Amino acid sequence: MTEEMTPAPKARWFIIHTYSGFEQRVEQTINQMIRTNEAQGQIEEVVVPTEKVVELVKGEKRTSTRKFYPGYVMVKMVMTDFSWHLVSNIQRVTGFVGGKNRPTPMRDSEAVRILAMMESRQEQPRPKFNFERGDEVRVIDGPFGGFNGLVEDVNFDKGKLRVSVSIFGRQTPVELDFVQVDKG
Repeated sequence: MTEEMTPAPKARWFIIHTYSGFEQRVEQTINQMIRTNEAQGQIEEVVVPTEKVVELVKGEKRTSTRKFYPGYVMVKMVMTDFSWHLVSNIQRVTGFVGGKNRPTPMRDSEAVRILAMMESRQEQPRPKFNFERGDEVRVIDGPFGGFNGLVEDVNFDKGKLRVSVSIFGRQTPVELDFVQVDKG
């Protein structure tokens, strides 16, 4: 096989471990390497998997960003000694996940799943907490503020909960937004 017929190595998704709280800085550094061609085309993309979450702060709905996997960054790259050293020597990167010298790439299906989940959750923010039937919650907003209750039903599409609240000694179902309750 001649050199011309050898297919170029395919870029794969790898996970790098960083100091927690420095994921964005590592992402910026790698993006700068891509822009300035310091990576020599061996790094294609870098992503910090995040989602938008809605919470109630001081009576107002606030949207913020939450990382799926704090301390981890996804990098799509061709794994060579050069690219491995380039990424490993970035400040606040502790190494690759899945092997000390030759890290294991992510399965393509897993990378696609995480990227799709990230895209869908950017468009439609989710509540900060995840609720399930039977969870004990505390109402933090509205006319039932200060009451405790039990989650009877969860409607993720509408972002609503039906909570059983004890009013004058009787269990009364109340429909509330996700942001109106806190895990008790």
